[in-house]
Amino acid sequence: MGKRRVITGRSQEPRQRYAEELRRLRTERGQSLRQLGERLGWDWSLFGKMEKGETLGSPDVVQALDQHYGTPGLLLTLWELAAGDRTQFKEQYRRYMALEAEAVNLCHFAVTVPPGLLQTPGYATELLEAGGFKGAALEQQVKARIGRQEQLEGDDAPPFRSILSEAVLRTPLQDVRAWREQLEHVVMMAERPNVTIQVLLQSAGVHGLDSTALMFLRLVDGRTVAYTENAYRGELIEESALVERMQRAYDVVRDRALSPAESRRFVLAQLEEVPCDSST
Repeated sequence: MGKRRVITGRSQEPRQRYAEELRRLRTERGQSLRQLGERLGWDWSLFGKMEKGETLGSPDVVQALDQHYGTPGLLLTLWELAAGDRTQFKEQYRRYMALEAEAVNLCHFAVTVPPGLLQTPGYATELLEAGGFKGAALEQQVKARIGRQEQLEGDDAPPFRSILSEAVLRTPLQDVRAWREQLEHVVMMAERPNVTIQVLLQSAGVHGLDSTALMFLRLVDGRTVAYTENAYRGELIEESALVERMQRAYDVVRDRALSPAESRRFVLAQLEEVPCDSST
């Protein structure tokens, strides 16, 4: 079968095509991003990120755009194709990635591994290798994971709280140097004004999140969604009653965790126990 003929000259890549259509429809209306935001009631910067391909936006936002532009179902269809695109992240993460990029507040609990937003390239590489990634696919996944950390940088970066179970800090990498760098990175991240890191000791006892690694995302529209995951799959939870129940469990964990200052001392103590690189 021959190569498909390109007629319109527009991108055939789902995410890029989606962003192109958003820009085209707005510019044909002669509207600025700020005017669009005022008309629809969302922060104009969200639409800017959508048109740059940095985020997909939520279905509610896309439906409002379809209505605004008089394109019933078109943008939502393109959104679905973009969200299902497998070219960079696994399909089960794509919807979550879109929401994480636009979140105004993030709260995380780690059971056995630090969140991607706190991982070093060395840690991410060893973790993803253990999950079966190798070669170019491994390099792409590490680059994508580390790239997500940019959202925690800058004056307008969202607040991020991560509660690390003690097991996270007592499960070293095989590469001693990479493990030391990971612990140092956690200490460094904790010094950022928008980042809060706490440690939950094993002695804190059983709780409602014993086997659940999760992230809460508060979105620009005021909603909070939750994302739970294990080594093989993730699940996005948007049902308000269930999210609220999980938030109550998270509150218990936060109350039992060490304070940020005590947590920093705990991480530093773990760092002191890591042997120095034998090559030095």
